[in-house]
Amino acid sequence: MLSIRSLIFSLIMIGSTMLIAILLVILSPLPYLWVKHVVRLYPAINLFALKHICGLRYQVTGQENIPDQTSIIFSKHQSTWETFALQMIFPAMAFVIKRELLWIPFFGWGLAATRPVAIDRSAGRAAIKQLVKKGTARLQQGIWVTIFPEGTRVAAGSRRRYRIGGAILAAQSGYPVVPVAHNAGEFWPRGQFLKKPGTIQVVIGPQIPSNNRKPEDILADAENWIESTMERISAGSAQNG
Repeated sequence: MLSIRSLIFSLIMIGSTMLIAILLVILSPLPYLWVKHVVRLYPAINLFALKHICGLRYQVTGQENIPDQTSIIFSKHQSTWETFALQMIFPAMAFVIKRELLWIPFFGWGLAATRPVAIDRSAGRAAIKQLVKKGTARLQQGIWVTIFPEGTRVAAGSRRRYRIGGAILAAQSGYPVVPVAHNAGEFWPRGQFLKKPGTIQVVIGPQIPSNNRKPEDILADAENWIESTMERISAGSAQNG
């Protein structure tokens, strides 16, 4: 049954990707504040399907830490799941992505309509400049910016070196960082077809100020909070298991 449910969800995800992408391309000339309501249909459909077909739910702790001020989200990246959920938990956002994702048929077309911060990772220092310029522009428009500081999805229980780019954006733009930890990888691991039933734990941390601070200090604060919180989440999952 787990395989059948996962297959049904995959078909829904593919179908919704094509449908919403076409709709977003049609609406892309409109102001983003109008388009964002359609953007949320995509994660809403897929989270609904995950809940009712795969039995995969989520619980959020720390929502009181979401500030009214436009901010930069630093999130753990273990699964495809958080790309859906973060859009439903936080205000309208733009993801920092590698520009190659925009070349994927349907998915990339729809993604382009969401005004992502697309960068050329092979450009070295120029990529940081792209991130700061485009990211600051989005923030000034009232659009939150979401960054996965490890740069790619990591397996549950693992970690990678946190990259400095997001912290440089925070330091130079002056916008605060909101850290997020979760254990989605325990239920929908990277590159895996099966989605296990259960409840994903999402924890939102206190705002990390960036004004007059070094990028290294901002990054250290975010990494320390995220990784220490990941240990607590994992310990709780082990006890419940």
